Amino acid sequence: MDKKQKKTKSEYTGMVPAVDQASRILLSLAKSPSLKVNLTDICKSVGIHKSKGYTILNTLQKYGLVQKDLAGKTYSLGLGLISLSRRVLDNLNYGDVADPILKILAEKTHSTALFGIINGGNVFVVAKQEADQLISVTIRLGYRFNITHGAHGKAIVAFLPKEERKRILNQNKLFFHGDRSKLNRNRLNIELERCRASGFAFDMGQLHAGLNVIASPVFDSQERLIGSMFIMGTFPESLIQQYGPWVAESAKEFSSMLGADVKQILKRLAKENDKDGWAEQSDRTCQNLV
Repeated sequence: MDKKQKKTKSEYTGMVPAVDQASRILLSLAKSPSLKVNLTDICKSVGIHKSKGYTILNTLQKYGLVQKDLAGKTYSLGLGLISLSRRVLDNLNYGDVADPILKILAEKTHSTALFGIINGGNVFVVAKQEADQLISVTIRLGYRFNITHGAHGKAIVAFLPKEERKRILNQNKLFFHGDRSKLNRNRLNIELERCRASGFAFDMGQLHAGLNVIASPVFDSQERLIGSMFIMGTFPESLIQQYGPWVAESAKEFSSMLGADVKQILKRLAKENDKDGWAEQSDRTCQNLV
């Protein structure tokens, strides 16, 4: 075979091995429960020889992407990543990131799929995708909901840190069940617990006759709850248990794209709220979201 016709492994896979290995090293350091990791554990996690790992780590160290503790001979993520992450965050357009996920979700559920971001006491719709359907639900970008409004309100408040959740629930004006006069706190507590266990909340025509909503929480890389992903449509109640996990998985995928480790976030929330019985609920939620 002519040399020009020969193909390397990287050409077959479409990847450069060294770049792939360097990327996996960075991801391994980011996911490690320990802030500092030794060379042996890094290479074992990535599946490469120590000499190769040592060379890659030295190269990453040169550009500030990894830093080495000379005393302990361990490695951690470098400060050079801060400028890179800041550049991403400064230019982040939630719509661009969410739209592909929302499009798939809308098509699967034959509904309108939306992402709303928390701003103060409200949630603003910043991205949406509508499926082809005879009866469509149209919500304009920028539309504002109260943070406690309906299913997305339950999905948000259910996963807030304990003190923040208490602060909101102690307010007089709550719209989880539509008009504040319709609020049923006993029912709400059950709905919040069910949401934490399943990863999604829902309303079946309770706020608007014939309009059904399923919602799940969205987190960012700082472990902050930033909003909710939800679908709105005329689907029957019998599809809740099918559509709900799809919404939860889509919200989890979006959160991961924003840099969130959903499993770790849920474990932390469970620890903070252990007296409220979150530990068992979080385990079930992890199975649904991760």
